[in-house]
Amino acid sequence: MDFPLPNFSIDLKGQTALVTGASSGLGVRFAKALARCGAQVALTARRLERLESIAAEISVAGGKAIPLQLDVTDADQLTKVVAEAERQLGPVTILVNNAGIPDAQRATKMSIDLIDRVLDTNVRAPYVLSCEVARRLIAAKLPGRIVNIASSSAYAYGGNGAALYSISKAAVVRMSEALAVEWAKFNINVNAIAPGAFSSEMMDGMLQRVGDITKGFPRPRIGNPAQLDSTLLFLVSPSSDFVTGTCVRVDDVQDGR
Repeated sequence: MDFPLPNFSIDLKGQTALVTGASSGLGVRFAKALARCGAQVALTARRLERLESIAAEISVAGGKAIPLQLDVTDADQLTKVVAEAERQLGPVTILVNNAGIPDAQRATKMSIDLIDRVLDTNVRAPYVLSCEVARRLIAAKLPGRIVNIASSSAYAYGGNGAALYSISKAAVVRMSEALAVEWAKFNINVNAIAPGAFSSEMMDGMLQRVGDITKGFPRPRIGNPAQLDSTLLFLVSPSSDFVTGTCVRVDDVQDGR
């Protein structure tokens, strides 16, 4: 096979992407970046008005996006949203599992309800969505890209009552590794990104609770979501054809490793 020099492209024309947690933070940036590179984007989150506003922004910029309300803790909604995205835009060939919530409670003080919400959002939802998208791609004999948003907390417990969050994000990394093996023969690549401290609503809430966390970082700074563009686009583009089952840490070595 002949490859161009360099063998790198982020052209996503003809692709349909579904992004969870697309109403704020990293999800908004992911959706806009995918649309700018030519993908049609299904924006999903609970806040429909926010999604409609973001879809309008993408349209004004020359892209195409549709808002689809989704509560990722509702298993029925997870399968239905993939079907609706496919009905309106065609088969979902790119899935970005971005929705997530923190715990902010010491392990021994967490209610069962909070435990369920963290695990349902951070682990069950990306697993169910990945399986639904993969099932449809396999049936249609189409290749695909799945990117799961983990966290640097998957590798280091940051304290401040984030034990279950750390555990759930480690599960996301392992999920990506295991599903990559199972679906490689179908040309479905599954990878993860582990961001460090990036500006978002979730991060703003944490900073209000615990104060400036950057003092212990080798470079005391918070990342801008734009600094994740290149990693995301690499993992969903043709350029990453030989990359699956890996997790890219984009954390500015915040744990000092």
